[in-house]
Amino acid sequence: MFSAEFLQTDLYNWVVLPLLIYVGRMSDVTLATLRNIFIARGIRKIVPVIGFFEVLIWLLAVSSIIKNLNNFMCYIAFAGGYSTGILLGVSIEKRLALGTQLIRIITNKQSQKLIEALRAANLGVTELDAVGSQGPVKILLVVAKRKDIGKVLSLVNKLHGSSFFTIEDILTAEQGIFPMKTGESRLQYLRRIFPAFKAGR
Repeated sequence: MFSAEFLQTDLYNWVVLPLLIYVGRMSDVTLATLRNIFIARGIRKIVPVIGFFEVLIWLLAVSSIIKNLNNFMCYIAFAGGYSTGILLGVSIEKRLALGTQLIRIITNKQSQKLIEALRAANLGVTELDAVGSQGPVKILLVVAKRKDIGKVLSLVNKLHGSSFFTIEDILTAEQGIFPMKTGESRLQYLRRIFPAFKAGR
């Protein structure tokens, strides 16, 4: 990729090589961060592929440092790539919004309008009666895809702004009611929600 003469220049040793190490380390740590998050969320099918490229890039970065032990810029680039990779991995995972979460809403107000609004948005709602420190309350349980959490919270804040709610990750969720994807037919929606569903049955 580079000529033998260029590999001996100060530009390569002090700028290009550290930059390559930085990018390589950033890439492998980004993949490692995503891999760990995917494992924690139960998304395991893609993990071996991520692990393969993660280790491959790591080996290339480490081998470059071993060949240039006297170049302190390589150490700085390696450490900088590690820090950047963590931030980048978390940011990418947040944008992907993979997985499912449980929103637990506790309110002492009439909850029927909120329930109707959530169900109108194709979100499943389970209503429970309970008793809090200040008397009877309603507990609404909503299981939703992470990308739909904003929609749920928007409805809660609009209709029950003073309600207490918690959000927690769910490792696995089967069946249930989830919003249809854009451009998805009702038959495709049913097949996605109910894997055993077949046309004509």
